[in-house]
Amino acid sequence: MEQLPVKLRAFVNNRWFVFVCAMWVQSCAGVGYLFGSISPVIKSAMGYNQRQIAILGVAKDLGDSIGFVAGSLCEILPIWAILLIGVVQNFVGYGLVWLVIANILPDLPLWVLCVAIFVGTNGETYYNTASLVSCVQNFPRSRGPVVGILKGFAGLSGAILTQVYAMINYPNEAALIFMVAVGPSIIVIALMFIIRPVGGHKQVRPSDGSSFLFTYSICIILAAYLLGVLVLEDLVGINQTVVTLLGVLLIILILFPIIIPILLVFALEQSPPVKENLLPKPEKQEASSSEQDAEEIILSEVEDEKTPEVDSLPASERQKRIAQLQAKLFQAAAEGAVRVKRKRGPRRGEDFTLLQALIKADFWLMFVSLVLAAGSGLTIIDNLGQICQSLGYSNTNIFVSMISIFNFLGRVGGGYFSETIIRKYAFPRPVAMAVVQVIMAFGLLYYALEGPGQIYVTTVLTGLGYGAHWAIVPASASELFGLKSFGALYNFLTLATPAGSLIFSEAIASGIYDYYAEKQASLRQPISGSMINIPLGDDDSLTCEGSICYSLTCALMSGLCIVAMVLSLIVVYRTRSVYAQLYGKSPT
Repeated sequence: MEQLPVKLRAFVNNRWFVFVCAMWVQSCAGVGYLFGSISPVIKSAMGYNQRQIAILGVAKDLGDSIGFVAGSLCEILPIWAILLIGVVQNFVGYGLVWLVIANILPDLPLWVLCVAIFVGTNGETYYNTASLVSCVQNFPRSRGPVVGILKGFAGLSGAILTQVYAMINYPNEAALIFMVAVGPSIIVIALMFIIRPVGGHKQVRPSDGSSFLFTYSICIILAAYLLGVLVLEDLVGINQTVVTLLGVLLIILILFPIIIPILLVFALEQSPPVKENLLPKPEKQEASSSEQDAEEIILSEVEDEKTPEVDSLPASERQKRIAQLQAKLFQAAAEGAVRVKRKRGPRRGEDFTLLQALIKADFWLMFVSLVLAAGSGLTIIDNLGQICQSLGYSNTNIFVSMISIFNFLGRVGGGYFSETIIRKYAFPRPVAMAVVQVIMAFGLLYYALEGPGQIYVTTVLTGLGYGAHWAIVPASASELFGLKSFGALYNFLTLATPAGSLIFSEAIASGIYDYYAEKQASLRQPISGSMINIPLGDDDSLTCEGSICYSLTCALMSGLCIVAMVLSLIVVYRTRSVYAQLYGKSPT
């Protein structure tokens, strides 16, 4: 009993406890993915057409992605303050939307709802930034799995909140918006003082491997469970008692990873940690600041003087050759034979500020690739409710939950896959991004070709591909541009999604949808005009039916995903030597 206070203190400061709490925050931090379920409610209550709904979708995407304020504040404010700002924005923004939809407030102009949805969804960026920055610093040697799992739970939050809403079974559909405003706020307030960087975060323990394996197992079980529930609801139909029971089991599964820090602190003996850095340089750590500066200057000269063949050598031989060249440069500099020029900024793999990263071609190649591929995926997510309705499906919530589940699997699987290829083969992590972009291109093309079960195939492959981007890209950015300004770098990259959505959803998808809706309405008008005068601008006349509504859009986005793949492969080519140095194997 005397050790209990010590154990409790160790439990609260355990990085796995912080990680599990961050998973819980992320499980309600992706309310933007519920827009496919919320948008039909707003469209019906406010009498909006598809273009107006698309404008709301762009406002949502902007709020979900403009996180550079959160990234900048993260460097000067404590993590709990970042989370509190997110709570205020989430509650105020979606609370105002609920007051309007529930007729508590009079109808407000479209721009006011756009601002409210922007503010409410922007709260997510504070949740994401706080969780990712804390956990990436706590687990610098496991960036891929950590980012993949955290972003995976954010992607799964749409399915989780949908099931919780079904468990509540409130007859008013506007209650879903109320739950989005209140539920995440309560959870984040409860956990905001726990999520933070903790001491000893550079220490690697033997238990990490089994702990991540257990977490992956829970993720797979959770996804399979949610998928099974969806199949039951779609094919069999279940009563409210069973729905409530399934919802309780879902909450238990989400809470279950807490067993990891409990076992690590209270049950298992603490093995001594192994000190390990991503780029081990003990002599540099022991050197004085002036010696470090001199070494960095000489290393800059080494980069200029070494031949391309050096990078293709085995790790031990490469280090030996670089050390020899470095020694020669030190001697030549001391004798005045060469003039060592000052280092002109960090190299890839070192710590960049956001401004330094913005002048690098690799950063912009990743950004544009993300615009094309992630923008295409987000267009499908935002328009999924209308896509399902155009194909004759009345229950769109099933497909919204399905794409959230596969979004989750894509993020978890993307983190694991990208970590495997760099650990075993030292391939650059963007290789994984190119692979998932091909998968997305196939899924979108399948819809355009009107293959059998097109909505299921497109939902699964788009969810997987889109989700994988958000495990691969943040980890890649942290490796190429460092952890010092990771929050700002990550949140700038997230601007790619609203940029893509603005082009693909509002300008292309909605324009094509409204074109075919008006065309179908004009064909129906002469037939019904002799009996009932139906105006062309009626809400029914602006509803498109059939796969033609989105086929052309999907075909265009499929081609753009191929372009994104080419850009990713260019990044792979440019960074292959960097990853060889980071992970100690020669590039192939």
